[in-house]
Amino acid sequence: MGTLSFAPILPTKPRPSVFEQNQSPFVSRRRSKKKNLPIVPVARLFGPAIFEASKLKVLFLGVDEKKHPGKLPRTYTLTHSDITSKLTLAISQTINNSQLQGWANKLYRDEVVAEWKKVKGKMSLHVHCHISGGHFLLDLCARLRYFIFCNELPVVLKAFVHGDGNLLKNYPELQEALVWVYFHSNIPEFNKVECWGPLVEAGSQQGGTKQEILASNWELPRPCPDNCDCCFPPMSLIPWSQELPHQNEKHHGSQSTAAVASTNLET
Repeated sequence: MGTLSFAPILPTKPRPSVFEQNQSPFVSRRRSKKKNLPIVPVARLFGPAIFEASKLKVLFLGVDEKKHPGKLPRTYTLTHSDITSKLTLAISQTINNSQLQGWANKLYRDEVVAEWKKVKGKMSLHVHCHISGGHFLLDLCARLRYFIFCNELPVVLKAFVHGDGNLLKNYPELQEALVWVYFHSNIPEFNKVECWGPLVEAGSQQGGTKQEILASNWELPRPCPDNCDCCFPPMSLIPWSQELPHQNEKHHGSQSTAAVASTNLET
């Protein structure tokens, strides 16, 4: 999936003058060291958003494929390797924090985490992406990161479906579960949640189809205020801010629920 890398931008070297072109060939041509080069974020995409099963590594950590996620906690942790260009998907009962360690993961924050939730008897998949917050480089690229995550999310959802194929085969009704995508940012414009429609359709979103689905009148499921048997798990398994307002706002021509901006996003 797409990530952000950082590279120095070198000043353009002017063309040599006629005098310099006629200098003696014995003049030293040792390059001078360039110091204090400005560092700016550069976006790097890994080609078109196409899912390749051969590049997906799946880890099952303490989950039972025979049990419905409405009774057994089930989460997805998806990361990308810049070295191998491969995806790693951990399927477990909690977020696989060991998969998110290392300076590269903490710098790029390109992981995607998700959890199955049953709210008032209906199953839904809740997907979380970190847009900005944590360090200023992410803030500078917030708009670009939002674009990249939206572009790559169909690949992410296909990875979930392929990696957890036996679960979806045993419980085909989960293909019709709505997918809710949370974009976490310290910038209000990108701190929101969108409904991408049923899982079976969300993995093939393109252009107008996505806009049409986002314009639908689906409401974000809210669990019962008291203990009940129709909501599971009782608390979110993802330790990211999920506080949301009660009203809907239109954004870029589509209806979405804007999340409350938080400058202290948990890492």
